Amino acid sequence: MKTTDVVKKPLITEKGSLAQQMSNQYCFAVDKRATKYDVKNAIQELFKVKVEAIRTMRVPGKYKRVGKNVGKTPDWKKAIVTLVEGDRIDFLEGA
Repeated sequence: MKTTDVVKKPLITEKGSLAQQMSNQYCFAVDKRATKYDVKNAIQELFKVKVEAIRTMRVPGKYKRVGKNVGKTPDWKKAIVTLVEGDRIDFLEGA
């Protein structure tokens, strides 16, 4: 699996921003088939940082309704990456 295919996007939420400030943790949406080792290697290669720990979780899709039509959003995988003390990733620099 290529490095660019593993990490889909960073997740920027209030809870994630708090974890970023307090614990140096960052949240990413990753490919469902990616393992912790794939995520670790991709983050280290893309952002040039040292990863200390990774937690992954599968997030089930939600059921949505528009009128009488019911559909389901896709399931996805989330990774919480803890970086080594002193390393950081700048998402919103200049924004």
